[in-house]
Amino acid sequence: MIVIVDDRDAVLDAYRGMFSRIGYSVFGMNSLEVEDWLESSTSDELESIQSFLIGKTNDEDRLINALRARTRVPIIAMLETGSLDETLQRFDIGADDVVRKPVHVREILARISAIRRRAQDSKTYIDCGRLRVFMDGRDPLIDGKPFPLPRRERRVLEYLAGNGERRASRTQVYNAVYGVLEEHVEECVIESHISKLRKKLTKALGVNVIDSRRYLGYRLDIEALRAAGRAAEIVEQPRASLAV
Repeated sequence: MIVIVDDRDAVLDAYRGMFSRIGYSVFGMNSLEVEDWLESSTSDELESIQSFLIGKTNDEDRLINALRARTRVPIIAMLETGSLDETLQRFDIGADDVVRKPVHVREILARISAIRRRAQDSKTYIDCGRLRVFMDGRDPLIDGKPFPLPRRERRVLEYLAGNGERRASRTQVYNAVYGVLEEHVEECVIESHISKLRKKLTKALGVNVIDSRRYLGYRLDIEALRAAGRAAEIVEQPRASLAV
């Protein structure tokens, strides 16, 4: 989930719509709501947030300071003008990046990935055998070819891939896909998304790669993915030997 803070409802609605069209959950709030929200949020809830986007408020400096004191989640300040003084000020008080509006949502996602890459030495994609999962909203690849997925299923796959071998509970997956403050979608819908995703991946790869355990949660079976990759290589070898 991405959290946007701006005191203008029209701006919040615009970004909410743009991000939702590419499958990203967005929660918008004004600057007066942030402190109470931070106090009531648990560490697990904060960890499910991908980034804070800070727009125009009555006190951006105080807001960024408050967020930075509570979490290391990437903070991106969005400026209305390209003032050098404003840009340097936002960096000084703790912003990880500063952009000038208008800015495309895919550029914002790329910047979030870059911040996380610097912090974690990670890539914008994760290779799991024949499967490559992108972390910036693009469809995954299987054997180098696009594997289109509905946006919610793609977000589930991104989250599980980002977790590596760690299991994620249904609640954690739900928070990553829909956001911690979504009230209109039941948490059990995640089971449906995972079931559909599992069937599609199994059909394409020939093996079940989503491991689920009751009370323990879900994870991508990395070893099964690697085994599927090795099996595909073995199948291809005899074909290659017939080439003249």
